[in-house]
Amino acid sequence: MCGIVACILKDNRAAPVLLECVRRLEYRGYDSVGIATADPMINIKKDRGKIDEVDSELDLADLPGSIGIAHVRWATHGLPTAENAHPHTDCTGEIAVVHNGIIENYLEVREELESEGHIFRSETDTEVIPHLIEKYMDEGMDLEAATATALSKLKGAYAIAAISSREPGRVVGARKESPLIVGAGDGEFFLASDVPAILNHTKNIIYLDDGEMVIIDGDVRIRDLEGNTVEKEVHVIDWTADMAEKAGYDHFMIKEIHEEPGAVRDTLTEMDEVMRVVKEIGEVERVCFVACGTSYHASLVGKYLFESILGIPTDVILASEFRYSARALTDRTLAVFISQSGETADTLNALRSANSRAKTLAIVNVLGSSATREAQHVLYTRAGPEIGVAATKTYVSQLTIIYMLVAAMGAPELIEKLERVPAIMEDAIGDEDKIRALASRYSNVSDFFFIGRGFSYPTALEGALKLKEITYIHGEGYAAGELKHGPLALIDNGVPVVAISPPGPCHDKTLSNVEEVRARGARVIGVGSTLDEALMKEADDFIGLSPEVDEVLSPLVYIVPLQLLSYYVSVERGLDPDKPKNLAKCVTVE
Repeated sequence: MCGIVACILKDNRAAPVLLECVRRLEYRGYDSVGIATADPMINIKKDRGKIDEVDSELDLADLPGSIGIAHVRWATHGLPTAENAHPHTDCTGEIAVVHNGIIENYLEVREELESEGHIFRSETDTEVIPHLIEKYMDEGMDLEAATATALSKLKGAYAIAAISSREPGRVVGARKESPLIVGAGDGEFFLASDVPAILNHTKNIIYLDDGEMVIIDGDVRIRDLEGNTVEKEVHVIDWTADMAEKAGYDHFMIKEIHEEPGAVRDTLTEMDEVMRVVKEIGEVERVCFVACGTSYHASLVGKYLFESILGIPTDVILASEFRYSARALTDRTLAVFISQSGETADTLNALRSANSRAKTLAIVNVLGSSATREAQHVLYTRAGPEIGVAATKTYVSQLTIIYMLVAAMGAPELIEKLERVPAIMEDAIGDEDKIRALASRYSNVSDFFFIGRGFSYPTALEGALKLKEITYIHGEGYAAGELKHGPLALIDNGVPVVAISPPGPCHDKTLSNVEEVRARGARVIGVGSTLDEALMKEADDFIGLSPEVDEVLSPLVYIVPLQLLSYYVSVERGLDPDKPKNLAKCVTVE
């Protein structure tokens, strides 16, 4: 997985512009980086390492040309090495390609090309693409036709950008199951994996669909792989470049946690649109949420809301497992697909299979993304760009839309409660110094457990996920009532257990579970109401939140200190919370 950028500019500054753009995509991959320009010959600089490290060694901006491509990598095929870094070239060095995705049949294609005399230099699946383009250009095709023909031979997922010294004034891009956008500026054009990369240069965005190619050579033409012209809508993005900057914070993650109250406020402005969509959807007998990772945890909250408040049977299915449940959908089922990017491959595949069976609704953060074009109904979160790999403000924005959906379907009393949430979240963030001190006491433990009941169970899961993602500490979230069915065997002296216990019907039972783990030597971090003297008494450490927040609203607020705890534990351990090892904020490929 990775991020790609390409540009055609008016003057000889492609390399510095590409470097600036690709820095904004480093959240998608950070084990190697490379830039290629055409002037008219192909010039390449690339190496393993983070962008700043490689730039300090190679001076990536020092390449001639007004046309170029760039890449940040998160390794899938081949170790992070200079040879495996993108861009990749053909035998002659006349064609250069950057690629996001996985070519499933690359070994078969590579063997065929090697038998024809092509020489490969890397272990990557990507390298077959420039060699295939070379093969077809040698047969007399231009870059566009050769690229289309090459892609027709490949199986898997891709977003690519290609340049050639044989046609130095042209960039060709294409996508299948990996995101690729076109940016149109004032006589300048861009390709990118994601909007933040090019916000400094244009807000006019065209979203490519699967099986589409773009040819840029002073103009923009979009075609399918058979060469047919495709008319596309230009979307004007309302994000600003500043929204994708750190704004003085040490990391994007902490900046984005601080932006959560605003993200909830902005998402609440979508209530009229939620009401309109609910009216369009009509009556449903069952709800089925489909999502991955953090979005899956938001979906679990949705299950508790729909079943406990509206009495509608609700299931939550991991997108990668959805194919085994798809036949159970009916035209009276509302299938809700949640994806921050709207490009998550597992979620998109599930959406496509559900469209013919059920009513489908996508909840996404990115205007014009694939899910928004393929779902029957769409609701947008208003989180703005999220750069940190670990989801924070997009999670609370997803939750907010789910609460609004429940309100529109029969629980309008939720709206007044939701409107108070941003201020309560701000108060929770105001206890940041206390949580930082807490993190320093727990930064060297090897295990962490999070427990909660009812609405607090998904919060326990999400709290554990955040800890795992950015601290590399083993963390597990459990329904508190399940402790006696196995997890208690793992509790020993000093093991931290985060007990999430807001006011409400589950409180006393959770307190009993706290007593269970204390009896086995656990060190309890209680998270509850500032008025909860019983939990304070049982806890070794306590995080107090507004007593206004009951069980039903707790997922929106109680996750905030857990995000902060994970962030500061990561910092205490000397890690970069924005760039966790082995993870990247990119499209999930099956």
